[in-house]
Order: sequence, then structure tokens, then C-alpha cells
Amino acid sequence: MDEGKLLELSAWITKAGLAGRSEIAMLEGYCERLSATGLPLAGGTVVIDTLHPLYEGHAIRWLRDQPETKRTEYGRTNRGEASENYRRSIYYRLLIGSETHLRRRLTPESIVEFSNLETSFAAGNTDYLGIMNKFAAEGTVGDMDCVYSGWETDRPEGFTEAEVIALRRLSPFLAMAMKCASLGRIAQALVETYLGREAGRQVLSGRIERGIADRIEAVLWFSDLRGFTRITDAAEPAQIIPLLNDYAEAVVSAIQAEGGDVLKLIGDGVLAMFPAEERGKACAAAIAAATGARERVAALNIGEVFFGNVGSPDRLDFTVVGPAVNEASRIAAMCRSVDQPLLLSAAFAAALGDTGPPLASVGRYALRGLRHSQELFTLDRGGV
Repeated sequence: MDEGKLLELSAWITKAGLAGRSEIAMLEGYCERLSATGLPLAGGTVVIDTLHPLYEGHAIRWLRDQPETKRTEYGRTNRGEASENYRRSIYYRLLIGSETHLRRRLTPESIVEFSNLETSFAAGNTDYLGIMNKFAAEGTVGDMDCVYSGWETDRPEGFTEAEVIALRRLSPFLAMAMKCASLGRIAQALVETYLGREAGRQVLSGRIERGIADRIEAVLWFSDLRGFTRITDAAEPAQIIPLLNDYAEAVVSAIQAEGGDVLKLIGDGVLAMFPAEERGKACAAAIAAATGARERVAALNIGEVFFGNVGSPDRLDFTVVGPAVNEASRIAAMCRSVDQPLLLSAAFAAALGDTGPPLASVGRYALRGLRHSQELFTLDRGGV
């Protein structure tokens, strides 16, 4: 590759990263442009760790003879078989050593040394170059402290020295572009994990100024785990978190499956909402979520709330506030008094209409802090 082609490709991948193109699109474009220069590339792989509650990182793999570039998530590599495989890879050798690149001719001996080369050797490739672009300490995010890349060819004589130098010179530009894409993915995963899907989207869209809020109508869900206080008194502390995780997983997955958005996890409590663009559909979705969760859901309500930023200047929270939130909390507190796992407000029952399962009145009650008494409902027998 001549100097002009190197400059052209480095500029292209940098612009692609700044433009926010996906990792798959960038690797495809990068490998296709490398091949167009005459470099005999049979495959290219980029591996980068991330900050995610489920995954340690992901790998993107381009193969010349395959129509689709694949992105694969991988779990923790510090235990079990995954740990053993990682420790036998070129990438691990780069991590613990002092070199920034390793090259191996693909032979039976090299795949014994590095197990991650076996697939490439079986495909008939002849040469493999692994590169690590390490970040400075202040540039790391979670486990993401470098970008690995692997390059393979099936040319009988392998890569030339000039081609190895070109791949190494270009690798920082590719690493920077991939880091940009990964940071965007991390930001999205974090805000959705800790704020909820809709609140996360709003934050990433720039709605972070204190006091900004939209007036919306929403079905509100407030639930907690019946008997939680008694359980915490009797159970070992180490058992409480797994219990809450199991409970939250069942409730959250049911809410999200029906289009709801979880706003808060407060101990054993869950605050969620179903945007009520169409009241009947939102109510039906909330009922379906409650049924699907098969947990003792405390209360559902519908009303007008404010959805936006609340907090101090440097610690904000996306949440819902308004009279309907207070009402939902008060109805939740009535579940124990009327011995019902699920209570619905009068407004919810009216909005649901004939679109959902039959409801049964449990009577009219004065709710603490609210001016007027309200008739409350639950699912008719067989509804849950």
C-alpha cells in the first residue's frame, strides 16, 4: 500500500467513527477498502470489551467469502471454559506481554499455541496478525481498556512485511472509530439499565436540564413484594438480593414485554408506566403485564403526570410526579387492608372499558391524603 492509500483509508475510518456508523458497517467498509488496495485479506476481526450488566464485550468478524459480517456478544472470561480459551488466545498474550502485535504462520503447531487460530487454520488461511491498541488509564471504561484486531490471509506466502506495517499503522484509526461506537453503545445500555428505556432515550437526546418535563397521560404501575418485611426479618442477608433479583426480573420482563417502561426499583417496589396514547390499549397492556408477571402486584392507576428531570443540579432523575403518582401509592397501601394482590383505580376501570378482562368492585374507600373517596376494583374471579 502506498502512502496515499494509507492516508485515504485512515481518513475514511476516522470520519465513519465520528459520524456514528455502526461497528459492523465500519469493519465491512474498512476490510473492503483494504482488499481493494490489493492486500490479500481473507478475514478481519475486532474485539472490544464493554460496560454491560450481562456481557463483558463483543467481537465483530468480517470474512471475505461470507455475505454477512457478524457481531457476537461474549460473557465473562474470568471463569470456566471461557477463561481457559481466552488464556490460550493471541489477545491474552498481547494483554500480559510487552508487545503490541503478534504474527503467526498458521500451522498445526501455532494452533496448539493459540487455540483461537484453529478456525482460521481450518478455513485454509496461512498467516495471522494480532494487534492490540491499548488505552491510557484515563481512557478506560469498565473492562474496556483496549481494542484487539486480528487479520488473516490465505495467500500461500502470507502477508508481506510491508502489509504488516500498513495494518499496524492503520490500526489506531480503526481502534478510535470502534471505541467511539462502543462508547455510544455503553451510554445507551447504562441509561436504559438505570433509568429505563424511555427515560434513557430522553437523556441521550439531550433532555438533561433541570425542570424540563412533559405533561403526559400514562397508566401507572406500582407494585411491591407482599410479606417482604417479614421475609427480611427471617432470611439471611445474603439471600435477600437474589430474592429481589428474581422478583424484579419477573416483574420487569412482564412490564417491558407489554410496552411498559420501568422508572424505579425501590427495594421490593417497582414504579412503571404505560404511556396512554390510547387509554384502552394502555390499560389492557398493563393488565396483561400483571397477569404475565404472576406476582402479587399491588396497584395500577391512570392519570395525568409530569415526566422529566427532577433533582439537584448535578444529580438528576427521570421520573413521574403528580397527583396520580400519590394516588397509585395510596391504592398500593390498600392491598393489604382489602386482602387483594391487585387493585385498580376507578379511572383505570373506566378507561379499560370492555377491552380487558372483567373487573369486580371491592368497595369505595377514603385514600389517605386525597380529598374524595374512590371505588376500587380488582380482577374478577379467575382474572389472575
